[in-house]
Amino acid sequence: MSELIRLEQVSKRFVKPVDLAGRIANRLGAQNMPRIVHAVDRVDLVVRPGEVVALVGESGCGKSTLGRVVAGIHAASEGKVFWQGRDLAALDASGHADFTLGAQMIFQDPMSSLNPRMRAGEIVGEAPRVHGLTDAAGQAGYVEALFRQVGLDPEYCRRFPHQFSGGQRARIGIARALAVKPKLLVCDESVAALDVSIQAQVLNLFMDLREALGLAYLFISHDLGVVRHIADRVVIMYLGRIVETGPKEAVFAAPQHPYTRALLENVPRLDARKRQFTTIKGEIPSPLQPPPGCHFHPRCPLAGPRCRQEAPGLKEGASGHTVACHLEDGGVG
Repeated sequence: MSELIRLEQVSKRFVKPVDLAGRIANRLGAQNMPRIVHAVDRVDLVVRPGEVVALVGESGCGKSTLGRVVAGIHAASEGKVFWQGRDLAALDASGHADFTLGAQMIFQDPMSSLNPRMRAGEIVGEAPRVHGLTDAAGQAGYVEALFRQVGLDPEYCRRFPHQFSGGQRARIGIARALAVKPKLLVCDESVAALDVSIQAQVLNLFMDLREALGLAYLFISHDLGVVRHIADRVVIMYLGRIVETGPKEAVFAAPQHPYTRALLENVPRLDARKRQFTTIKGEIPSPLQPPPGCHFHPRCPLAGPRCRQEAPGLKEGASGHTVACHLEDGGVG
């Protein structure tokens, strides 16, 4: 299958320069340095046309930042991004426009991502008018068709965001993303804030749109129950690095990385009502000072000396997985 988007050794760092007080203190002998957040660290990722790739990990592991790199909101600090086989760095203006429209993001909190001073119809119709997908005369009909497609009454076009429920606002966010005819949707925890029944409706809408429009999804979530329902392939992320990838069935049936096993062991199940859940010990380290070697080693019960010194690379494992763990590569000693 051809590739829609590919990331090769992509990193994203955020740098906070030394402020004025710090620079003055440095003149007096202090050693204040810029603070660097290592949000994404040498990530390889592929999303193919029509595929649903779930990106899973704890809060603060860099999932949203990686999603924004995929959607073109953040530029990568290092590495290469390829859109339909072409390096973004080498694209002309036309190629960049194709990528900008082709990869759209749906944000976690629709209320904060919708302009409260604009009516819903204006929010959805602005981008296609600006990019020439419709003109002013045809904008109303274009927007009404999008509202019907996402399950909203076209009469709601005149309402403001605060007049909608959470589920309706989520649908407006989806309609806004669909308005420029994308090929890839990056969904950043886009159902996390919704009631369970509304979550199911929105997830079914995503699947219907995938079938009707041939969309691909990068679905960012911490909810493994949702991931199991929607994904074709699962990518597990920890502190900015990919630690395991594989087909959904293989990852859930036979997880290879200790972190993946710990996540799946603590998924609530009806057949384990009296089970004692064991949390992963410790806290996720700070991306300001990530630990050396394997980032998971301070919390891993199987860590050895090699884990503390050498960062494992992704290697082909069992059941179609790729795993970044020294247990799959000669041991941890």
